[in-house]
Amino acid sequence: MTEVVTIQKFDDIATICIDNPPVNAAGHAMRKGVVDALDMLEADPEVKAIALYCAGRTFVAGADIREFGKPSQPPVLPDVCNRLEASSKPIVAIMHGTALGGGLELALCCHARVGITGSKVGLPEVNLGLLPGSGGTIRLPRVADTATTIKMITGGAPISAEDALKHGIIDRLEDGDPAQVAVTIAKELRDWKLKARVTRDLPVNLNGDKMSAARSKFEALGSKGAVALRALRAIEGAAKPIDEGLAAERALFIEALASDEHHGLKHAFFAERAVANIPEAKETPREIKTAGVIGGGTMGSGIATSMLLAGIPVTVIEMAEDRVAFAVKTITGNLQGAVKRGKLSHEAFDATVAKLTVTTDMSSLCDVDLVIEAVFESMEVKHEVFAKLDAICKTGAVLASNTSYLNIDEIAKAVTRPQDVIGLHFFSPAHVMRLLEVVVADKTAPDVVATGFALAKRLRKVAVRAGVCDGFIGNRILAHYARSTGYMMMDGADYEQIDNALVGFGAAMGPFTVGDLSGLDIGWAERKRRAPLRPPEERYIGVADKICEAGDFGRKTGKGYYVYWPDGSKTKNPDVAQFIADEQAEKGITPRSFTDEEIVDRYITAMIVECARVVEEGIALRPIDVDAVFLFGYGFPRHRGGPLCYADKIGAQALVDRINSYAKDDAYYWRVPALLQKMADDGTTFADLNKER
Repeated sequence: MTEVVTIQKFDDIATICIDNPPVNAAGHAMRKGVVDALDMLEADPEVKAIALYCAGRTFVAGADIREFGKPSQPPVLPDVCNRLEASSKPIVAIMHGTALGGGLELALCCHARVGITGSKVGLPEVNLGLLPGSGGTIRLPRVADTATTIKMITGGAPISAEDALKHGIIDRLEDGDPAQVAVTIAKELRDWKLKARVTRDLPVNLNGDKMSAARSKFEALGSKGAVALRALRAIEGAAKPIDEGLAAERALFIEALASDEHHGLKHAFFAERAVANIPEAKETPREIKTAGVIGGGTMGSGIATSMLLAGIPVTVIEMAEDRVAFAVKTITGNLQGAVKRGKLSHEAFDATVAKLTVTTDMSSLCDVDLVIEAVFESMEVKHEVFAKLDAICKTGAVLASNTSYLNIDEIAKAVTRPQDVIGLHFFSPAHVMRLLEVVVADKTAPDVVATGFALAKRLRKVAVRAGVCDGFIGNRILAHYARSTGYMMMDGADYEQIDNALVGFGAAMGPFTVGDLSGLDIGWAERKRRAPLRPPEERYIGVADKICEAGDFGRKTGKGYYVYWPDGSKTKNPDVAQFIADEQAEKGITPRSFTDEEIVDRYITAMIVECARVVEEGIALRPIDVDAVFLFGYGFPRHRGGPLCYADKIGAQALVDRINSYAKDDAYYWRVPALLQKMADDGTTFADLNKER
């Protein structure tokens, strides 16, 4: 045995305890310890029944991430599972906390399963582009129905112990301490009061219709369905003789380990953690007990909702009395939505609403620890607000702007304490979207940066450190690559084809559909703001401006690039074709056709170009920070890992060759970033940069 696995005997029963904090991961020491314990207990003639349980806050909650990417040391988990199942003495698993991935697979190999009330079970491997590789796809269909099996394995979300009992995954629910329950239940197993069953001996009857429907659903998802389809193929193996099915599952698991999807999803998994590694990480954050939000519109209300859901009392400042009721209604509605989604309990709703104050009196912010300004994107308006906050707020209060583009250094000039000023750029809807850009100005104090990251963690958001530039990380890059879609549209690509091609790549929506959803007037206002800064060499496409000039702003007006009908359908706006044709004629453009592959290549390459510049200039700390911004704020397909993870798949030299080829038509837009050229020359990757920085 090892120090993470211990045995206790109580007359003729025994318990095996796994104690491998923090989550009892199925690392090598744990695996070897369980096998050694079984060997010892099977050789003991006094032992009649065994209970397997875990110390700490959870049952085995999956693999040991420290072993990711490394060769497995025997015994590997499938061997441990087979060893449990083959035990000559009955074994019951006592599950508390979460039994996830390999944890549930271990339990499925035991001869009975008992859940502690409040626990959850799941097979989340698809979230990393994998599938259960230790018998989960073969054994789960032997205890659960086909629909539950498909949902758990291809969806990855855990289910409650109560649901697990209902679907036959566990045999009983108990209350109490796992160690005590283990002894009690092992006695019942010994006395046949709890029936022992060998999972491999149970019949399996997969529902063909449900399997067929699932296959059609995932095939329709294109690249986004590849991981689930592979898992479904493994489930199909449950209908074979069990050893044949287990071998087929293992082969598919090894195939998944080598897949692009696993590489991308693993990168996304680590990105969420890597972004917390910032220069200010050792600073002590300022305490945030209360907060204020300036502006109760859509964004301000979303920010206030996010704060309230984290238990932070919030005072929202509106500029006019008639806006107060609207803000209260919006925030209350957001909280009611959180109740419906299970993010807030019915019991906690009233107490949460009681922490909200909406007023026109800005002086009520005199004692708050943090103020986030969410007003109109105008430097003049921002200066006015921050000057007032400077006079009102207490010493040490953090003064934050939610600006999407504007210079935080310039905003900080409105106060006498620029060290307290920071950008906290939320993404709409702020109470739902996970990304928070923490924008660090020249004079922002290190502990204020640490406070921004601590706040993000409290709000359950992914914080990414950004430097000051127009648009910071995400919106700066978006402003660049969005132009590529306009250029392709003007050069002959149908904008609906562009949307569909990018959805096929894995985007949730195409860029023109997104524009309609966000409101075309927002981009119009931003283009007008930037017009004086636009270089004469830059190619400009005015189609979106013409749509807005016609009074069409997208979904909010029922018409944009598309017409939105009362039955929920949409069709192309016929006016847009004329706007395009007029501009093509004016600029002497002869339209040509584009393949879907060419559309995706140009779009992604344009994105990568500006991503590389943002890293090169130090606006983002590392390439993986840029990936995190696009994964958690812009809907970049998670299975692709992020734009710079995907760039490594293409290769630096191939990207340089692409850019130079595109530059023959537009040398101003298509320029090779110095960093990308250096990588091509050196044969290095963005992944290498992540390791260096």
